[in-house]
Amino acid sequence: MMKMTHRRLFQLFWGLCLYGFSMALMLRAQLGLDPWDVLHQGLAPRLGLSFGMTVNVIGAVVLLLWWPLRQRPGVGTLANIVVIGTAVDVSLALLPTPEGFAMQATWLMAGIVLNGIAGGAYIGAGLGPGPRDGLMTGLCRRTGWPVKWVRMGIEIGVLAIGWMLGGTVGVGTILYAASIGWIVHHALPFFRIVTVEKAA
Repeated sequence: MMKMTHRRLFQLFWGLCLYGFSMALMLRAQLGLDPWDVLHQGLAPRLGLSFGMTVNVIGAVVLLLWWPLRQRPGVGTLANIVVIGTAVDVSLALLPTPEGFAMQATWLMAGIVLNGIAGGAYIGAGLGPGPRDGLMTGLCRRTGWPVKWVRMGIEIGVLAIGWMLGGTVGVGTILYAASIGWIVHHALPFFRIVTVEKAA
């Protein structure tokens, strides 16, 4: 049991670090971000914070919205708030800016694919959803609305606000929206530790 807990924690933390790294790749590509990162980018200069610290702060604010929804955070939820934004800032400090469209496109595609794999890893650890995912599932449970409509409404809202604040919307935003669900869906079975436990 202790060994399985260690495995869950290890997978959670490397998944969150990879998630932050993938976000940094998309930021450096400068071809468009996912909806939440458009918001983070737009807010960062107005808050006087780095991009990564803005990610962490917004995660904490979103977590407060769980209270009226009666959602309970897990270890993964709290780690999400601290680790992803920190990993983004460290990655941005190490990554150069890609030169030329071909390199930008390569970094964008790598960022999207790694983001989906990282999402499958930290979700598969089964230690609690991220604050943004928990907001979505909490609203679904309280309202009875389908997940696809709640997620779409949230992401359109944060995308619009982020765009008005100056966040980068582009082809990367469209590619992310079109592919991330498919990537996570196919990555999750490889990382879902609960399934492995049942099979054992």
